[in-house]
Amino acid sequence: MGFSVRSCVATAGERTGDVYELGCANEAVRAEVWPQWGFNCLKWQVRQSEDLWTDIFYHMPDWTTNPVPTRSGHPILFPFPGRLRQGRFSFEGREYQLPLTDATGQHAIHGFTPRNRWRVVDSLTGPDFAAVTGEFHLARDLPEAVEYWPSDFQLRVTYRLHTDRLRVEAAIQNVGSGRLPCGVGYHGYFRIPGMPELEIGGCILQASVEQLWLSENQLPTGQRLNLQPEIDFRHGQPIGATVLDHVFTGVSGPPVDDGMIELARLSHPAVRGVLRVVADRSFRELVLFTPPHRQAIAIEPYTSSADAANLAAQGVDSGWRVLERDAVWNTTVEYRWDWGAA
Repeated sequence: MGFSVRSCVATAGERTGDVYELGCANEAVRAEVWPQWGFNCLKWQVRQSEDLWTDIFYHMPDWTTNPVPTRSGHPILFPFPGRLRQGRFSFEGREYQLPLTDATGQHAIHGFTPRNRWRVVDSLTGPDFAAVTGEFHLARDLPEAVEYWPSDFQLRVTYRLHTDRLRVEAAIQNVGSGRLPCGVGYHGYFRIPGMPELEIGGCILQASVEQLWLSENQLPTGQRLNLQPEIDFRHGQPIGATVLDHVFTGVSGPPVDDGMIELARLSHPAVRGVLRVVADRSFRELVLFTPPHRQAIAIEPYTSSADAANLAAQGVDSGWRVLERDAVWNTTVEYRWDWGAA
């Protein structure tokens, strides 16, 4: 079949740069990656008919004039996903104060990587895939933030597009002089291609999670709860009017190939096809979020809870990791689209 990687210059907001399109020769699938906006894979699309591309990743219609990088596509969240209480944490006897970047101005959110420029360091094509790799090195790409984190890091992410899936491979390396605390997450916004209505309520969601982090003011308290029926999607049910902005834990999905597990499924009764979210076992948390416009649902694999640094300091198992000097941590998530599934 053959795949390709092409680039063109594009502008969103005040940033201009190369945008990379991954695609296949028969034009059945394509993806679009914006390095200048957090290496966001803004579009993942399949061709529904000869002249109609349909979205799996949702992006805001005003992207080019108002590119809020955490509201469209596939934002990459590092070195912490979710909120960090009052932007503060302590590590090895030192206190750190980060800029308050959430919508309320009270907390830090989603780390440094989704809002800043990345560099493309590699691309590759083959008979059954196309790939592009981006890099974010804290000291090089955002030097003013070095003081906010205990050690310097280098994050490399590869998007690998196949006809039936988008694979996201991350390599996190501690390149600083100290130990590196961290967690990684992805904030993908999903639709079912070809669904007959704009709103997501008619979609069937299945999420393989056992518990919920009890939260106050959108921050986990450290207590875990059993699932209440209105947010229990373990056996699959319509999203309907449910408002979701929850951090779930106890990921327990069925094993799939390559030692990964299935975290979630999304489908629509009027469309033949199923989206499956699978990940390696380091992704132990799952955030589900319905944005106010309700034209997508965010299905977000996290390796740690929100506010994981502060929970870990209290002795709570939050998934927070610490990498020694020069250590490398590799993670993988795949989003699989099966047109043939009922």
